[in-house]
Amino acid sequence: MPSSVLRRYDYDSDAHRLDVEFVSGRRYSYHDVPARVWERLLAARSKGGYFNRCIRDRFRFTHAS
Repeated sequence: MPSSVLRRYDYDSDAHRLDVEFVSGRRYSYHDVPARVWERLLAARSKGGYFNRCIRDRFRFTHAS
């Protein structure tokens, strides 16, 4: 299901890194994200809602350029 908040998202299972691009164009990499969190994001009815509840402010992140 498309998201009104997240434009793109991808997960690097080797690095446990979630890369997110928001509809605003800002991109971030979230570090040490367990695979189960990625799987739940994919399964979530509201990707943006799940991201806000379970990822934002819970994992260390860097701004991706």
